[in-house]
Amino acid sequence: MDGKQRKNIQIGDEVEIVQKQHQRSGELTEGVVKRILTKSASHPHGIKVLLETGEVGRVKNIIEE
Repeated sequence: MDGKQRKNIQIGDEVEIVQKQHQRSGELTEGVVKRILTKSASHPHGIKVLLETGEVGRVKNIIEE
């Protein structure tokens, strides 16, 4: 699913994010959403979230169960 729309992301979802320091390499980090940080309905680079591990980044993929 698309991580650019806020409505697609729920707290507790398993997602893949790209952290600020990994934007050039595109390295993805997997984790569970603790908080949604982006207030707007959508963002062209992905919705910014806080993972339960404390990492912050923009959602690239939402992992379907």
